[in-house]
This record gives sequence, structure tokens and C-alpha cells, in this order.
Amino acid sequence: MSRHSGKYVAYYRVSTDRQGKSGLGLEAQEQTVRDRLNGGDWSLVGQVTEVETGTNKRARPELDRALGLCRVMGAKLIVANVSRLTRDPDFMRKLADAGVEVEFCDLPKVEGAVGTFMLRQMLAVAELEAGMISERTKKALAQKKAWYEGLSESERQRLKEQGKATQLGGDRGNLPGVSEKGRVRSIKTRQDKAAQRAADLAPIIRTLQASGVTSASGIAKALNDRGIPTVRGGCWQAVQVRRVLSRV
Repeated sequence: MSRHSGKYVAYYRVSTDRQGKSGLGLEAQEQTVRDRLNGGDWSLVGQVTEVETGTNKRARPELDRALGLCRVMGAKLIVANVSRLTRDPDFMRKLADAGVEVEFCDLPKVEGAVGTFMLRQMLAVAELEAGMISERTKKALAQKKAWYEGLSESERQRLKEQGKATQLGGDRGNLPGVSEKGRVRSIKTRQDKAAQRAADLAPIIRTLQASGVTSASGIAKALNDRGIPTVRGGCWQAVQVRRVLSRV
């Protein structure tokens, strides 16, 4: 087994509030990460748990926080299990576009350009599967619509009275939005790197300010004490903090 080195941020994912509070599934993911990182000169600089309730799967604020922490700390993201996530194009797209190295515990260790290539391929497979599901759904709805339109008026009325009639097709006023969602993903390339860096640092700086560290020099010292490098890998100075503060 290859030895690991460097900094890591662990991202855990549980499916319900009950699992998140009870730890069901979480302990197994934590153990999987520990087993993967066993041996080597590595440090786990952060652990983030996402509790998905079925309504927040697209937002994933904790994933955003984990990726931001990786960028700030110069760390890799480590995920316990990828098997279910490969069917989630939104999740895979966010990872592919984050500019962060990602390691999955149930896959061979790959790094650099090869790792980025594999992540893009996994995203392509996830999008293909999502597209195929969408096509099957559209075909099924088209068949049902054709069947419904072939019924007589009395048969339609009977279905309506039984509560089984469903309107299919037609302009419901949201076609532009539906069409936009179905387009091939657009990669956000216009975001300025400095603005992204400031956004990643913002939660940490707010925490420092809330604890009473408000001066630029004080924040610079606190960032250095936490081992958070500047964008060029150096130590923080007050002038650099002021630049970040102007963007936060």
C-alpha cells in the first residue's frame, strides 16, 4: 500500500437527519479514512459531515466548506466511498470544477493529471447515466400521453372522476427553465482566483474576528499560527490580510 503524505480534509456523507445524529454510517466512513491513511507523513486538518435530507442534495453547503478548506490549507479532499456518488452528476461536477485533488478510499490512489482525468471520466459517466434516465422518463411520458389522447371523452371523464387522469405535455410556463437545466454543464471559468480565495478564507476570518482578533496584523498572525499559507505558499502579512478583507 502506498504511503500518504501532506494535508487532508475528510468529507463524510450521511443520508438522513437520523443517521447524522446517531452516527449510523458515519463511524464506518471515519474508520475507512483512518485505514486508508494508515502510515506515512500525513495530517488530517479538517473533517466535515454532510447530512442530506433529500431536499438539500444540490446545495451541499458542507461540501463547499470542505473544498474551501482544502484550497485554504493546500490540502487534498478524501472521501470514504465513491460507489453511490458516481451516479450523482451534481456532486461529481462540483468536485471536478473545484481545483482540489480528491482521493476516494475505495479506488486506487492516483494523483496529478491522471487523478484529474479520472475524475472527469467519472463525471462523464454520471452525466451519461443521468441523461439515459431522463430519456427513458421522456419516452415513458410520451407513451402515456399518446395512450391518453387515444381515449374517448367519456373514458377521460371516467379517469378524471377516479382521480387517475394526469395532464401530460403542453406549455406549463416553465419550458425555458427546463430546457436550461437539460443543457450540457457550463463550467464556471469567470470567477477570479483572488475572489475565490477570499470566499474560502471568509469563514475563518469571521471566526477570528468574533473571538476578538480584529486587526490585520492579528489576523495575519492567527492565520500563520494555524498553518494556513498565502496563495503563493508564504506567510501572511497585514497588507495581504487587508486585501482579502476588502473582498470579503
